[in-house]
Amino acid sequence: MSDATSDRLLVLEAIPPRLLSLSLDGKSLDVLVDKLNGTPDGIAIDYVGRHIYWTNMGKDWSENDGFIERVDFNGSNRTVVVPKGATFTPKQMQVDAEAGLLYWCDREGMRVMRSRTDGSDITVLVQTGSSEAERADERRHCVGIAIDRAGGRIFWTQKGPPKGGQGRILSAPLALPEGMSPSHRTDISVVFDGLPEPIDLEWETGSSTLYWTDRGAPPQGNTLNRCRFAGGAPGTPEILLSDLQEGIGLALDNANDQAFVTDLGGNLRIASLNRVSSPRLIRSGLGPLTGIVLWHPSTD
Repeated sequence: MSDATSDRLLVLEAIPPRLLSLSLDGKSLDVLVDKLNGTPDGIAIDYVGRHIYWTNMGKDWSENDGFIERVDFNGSNRTVVVPKGATFTPKQMQVDAEAGLLYWCDREGMRVMRSRTDGSDITVLVQTGSSEAERADERRHCVGIAIDRAGGRIFWTQKGPPKGGQGRILSAPLALPEGMSPSHRTDISVVFDGLPEPIDLEWETGSSTLYWTDRGAPPQGNTLNRCRFAGGAPGTPEILLSDLQEGIGLALDNANDQAFVTDLGGNLRIASLNRVSSPRLIRSGLGPLTGIVLWHPSTD
């Protein structure tokens, strides 16, 4: 087993469905939780409650059978927090531990959602559709999510059809205005449109920078991207990493100016945040990889 106090990468493997713990160089691998069932996708850490959360899209993505689970930092006390049927196909998630809130995107549910960290008070913040015909429109599918807590806003991706060039990144205030319906919000802004197929997001507060993966067609797709904001407005996007094999998850390591990226090809790569770089592979040969997060297990 690995050193229990060293920083690790927590990575979700879709096939077989497992929660993996890896060293930052990719050389050491432990299975933290096995037999997750369904399709695990998004992962986040609550350092206040000392819990690891993950979303699961369920076994049949056409059915409303998604759910959210958590374990303690040692991998024990596995608990279903958001039960099957309360969310359709939950994707990337974020934890606002200080506020005691979970945020996630629900792809086939066409929603951006929130709950308390115990799974109570489930709230729909954004609803992009509700009918079966609308569900078939992948432009409505919400996938990645990031929180700008200081700015009081959320970002999310609507990926569009595969390699379709119709993906978008959108933003809205964290709070749903009183009296406003999630399906008729007038405070939503489009950050970027016409992206190949944007997936997961991360917001870096110190530099007001949004990062995202894109699994669409090259040269803009299968990339890691970022964009700095000034005065609340986005600047010009830049590509940090190319040639991914269906890029999905990303985890920022700001202390070391680097980011880790997973893809459905079963690869774990690292990218410099200081310069455009070629992919540096640190682990391969795994099943399809989805969510990833940098874990500081010794943090109180």
